[in-house]
Amino acid sequence: MGPLGQFADLGYGYFYFPKLEGDISNRMYFRGKPVLVWSLNNYLGLANHPEVRKADTEASEKYGLAYPMGARMMSGQTDAHLQLERELAAFEHKESAYLLNYGYMGMVSIIDSLLDRHDVVVYDSESHACILDGLRLHIGKRFVYSHNNMERFEAQLKHARKAADLSGGGILVITEGVFGMPGDLGNLKEMLQLKEKYGFRLLVDDAHGFGTMGKTGAGTSEEQGVMDEVDVYFGTFAKSMAGIGAFVASEKPIIKALTFNMRSQIFAKSLPMPMVVGSLKRLELIRTHPELREKLWTIVNALQKGLREKGFNIGNTQSPVTPVFLNGGPGEATQIIADLRENYGIFCSMVIYPVVPKGVIMLRLIPTAAHTLEDVAETIQAFTEVKIKLGEGKYSTGGIPGAMADKF
Repeated sequence: MGPLGQFADLGYGYFYFPKLEGDISNRMYFRGKPVLVWSLNNYLGLANHPEVRKADTEASEKYGLAYPMGARMMSGQTDAHLQLERELAAFEHKESAYLLNYGYMGMVSIIDSLLDRHDVVVYDSESHACILDGLRLHIGKRFVYSHNNMERFEAQLKHARKAADLSGGGILVITEGVFGMPGDLGNLKEMLQLKEKYGFRLLVDDAHGFGTMGKTGAGTSEEQGVMDEVDVYFGTFAKSMAGIGAFVASEKPIIKALTFNMRSQIFAKSLPMPMVVGSLKRLELIRTHPELREKLWTIVNALQKGLREKGFNIGNTQSPVTPVFLNGGPGEATQIIADLRENYGIFCSMVIYPVVPKGVIMLRLIPTAAHTLEDVAETIQAFTEVKIKLGEGKYSTGGIPGAMADKF
C-alpha cells in the first residue's frame, strides 16, 4: 500500500480525501460545520471572482465542455489557444509558449522530451513529484544536490560536466521557483552565476511562484531579476489562476521541439475552450489588478509575522506558503488536526513522515487574497492554544479531543 496507503483505513474522508463544501472561499463547510480554510491554492482569490465566473460561464454556454475535439496537432487547435500562448509568452518575456493540459503530466513530458540518453541532469533533492517522475523516464546520468545547497550544487555540476563531456550531451538543471512544502525559493540567481562556467540550461518549475512572486506577478525569476537567463519556465493554472492547465515558455526552437515531441500533449485531447477562455480572463486580471497580489501579501505578512512573534517555527519560507513545524508523531498530528477542525473551526493540512523527518509535524497554511486579517488573528490564537496543549502532553494520551470522540 505504500507510505500513505498503509494508513488508508484511518480516518478516510477525514484525514484522507476530506470533502470541503460550499463556494470556494476562506470560509467553507466540512462535515456540515463551517470552517476557516487554509488548504486551497487560490492565492489571488480568483476562483469565485465575478469576472472569472462570468467568463467561465459564457465560454461554457458558447462552446460547451467538449470543444475543441481531438488533440491540438490533429483537430484541437483554436485561435483562443494560440492567443493564450502569445499572452503567456509576452508576460514571461519569452519568445514562445505552449499550453499543457495538466501541470503534473506536462512537467513529466517536458523532461522526457528535452533529454536524450546522452544528456545529464542536476536537480534539487526536494523537487516536486512530477519532476521526479519525469526523471524516471531519463536513461542518462543524473545528479541530485542537497536542497538549495549551492556548495553541493556546484560539486554536482562538476560531475555533470565530466559526464556530459564523455557522453557528448548537454546539462539540464532543474529546480523550483517556490518549493511547495517549505515555501522557500530556489536560488536561481546564485545558480545562474555558474551557468557560463559549466554550460547548462535551467528549467524552473514555478507552479507556486507564477502570479504570486515578482513585481508584476510573472514569478520567481522576475522576483530575482533573472527572467532573461532562465531557459525554460514552467507555470500552472492550478494555483494563482484557480483553474486547470499549465504552460511552458522558452525560446522558439525549444518550444517548437516540445510541441512536436511531448507525448502527453500529442496524444491527449486539447484543453477545453472554457478553460482557455477563462485562463485569458485570469491572466488579464493578474496583469491589470496588482491589488489582488497586494492583498495576498498583506495576509501573508500578517500571518507569518504573527506566527513568528508567538514563537512558532515556520522555517525559511519566502513565499505565501506557510509551514508551521511542531514536534510529534502521527498520533499527535491527527489529534491536533481533529482539535483544530472540530473545536476551533480551522481546516488546514498536515504533513508527516516521510515528507518531513520522523518526530516532526508540519501544518501547512496557504494564505490567499480571500482571507481577512480577522482570519489571521483567529488562526494565530487557535494555534497558540494548540501549541500549549501539545507542550502539556494533552495530545499524547491517544484520545481524540472534544467532538471527535465519536467519529471513529
